[in-house]
Amino acid sequence: MGVVHMSCGVLEPASPELRSETAIVAGIAHTTLAERSRVDWLGLADDYDRIRQHIEHVVPGFAQYNRRVRQPGGFYLPNLPREGQFRTPSGRARFTVHSIPEHDLSGGKLLLTTIRSHDQFNTTIYGENDRYRGISNGRRVIFLSCGDMDERGLKENQWVDIISHFGREQRRAARFKVVPYPIPRGCAAAYFPETNVLVPVNSVADGSNQPTSKSLTITLERSADAEGEIKTEFP
Repeated sequence: MGVVHMSCGVLEPASPELRSETAIVAGIAHTTLAERSRVDWLGLADDYDRIRQHIEHVVPGFAQYNRRVRQPGGFYLPNLPREGQFRTPSGRARFTVHSIPEHDLSGGKLLLTTIRSHDQFNTTIYGENDRYRGISNGRRVIFLSCGDMDERGLKENQWVDIISHFGREQRRAARFKVVPYPIPRGCAAAYFPETNVLVPVNSVADGSNQPTSKSLTITLERSADAEGEIKTEFP
């Protein structure tokens, strides 16, 4: 873990119109920021070495990035615990104990966590199958315990809308198929980015200020049936 190395695609693009993630992001930045930014966004997309030069200037551990990344096997990022070093007064690891948070799940609410599939890297989706969980042919699914399904009168492969609740704010993601899964009662899981719309902008974690994508209070509503088939192989 923590090894940085280069990778190169080996397949021909599916279309001459297909652009890389970098080109898409740089294009958006160029269009929206060109008048007030001195960054050559399109130039960054044309030559990734330029991106690595910028990373080298701001991220610790990336000195001489372009040279080191071309070494066989890449290079390790600094990791003090891996090297047996801890920046504490005692020089040893220090554990912190936190109380378990309480969530109000009254009124049929569930606690939703968003997850990735097997055929996914961050928000890049390479296929619609998830061999981790026995899902094929689609991603608009929500994993529920059988007990929670029975309590709500839900059946496998039934379409539901997911509604998130944060203060007075409600957000809706429509048409997700119910999949029975050995998940604890009161909990649910669904893939992102399909469920990103459920994450309130102002709902962030204490300290890190990260969006609460792993802890969303939701309810479910039956939705109109939709076309498309999602096969579940989970027993």
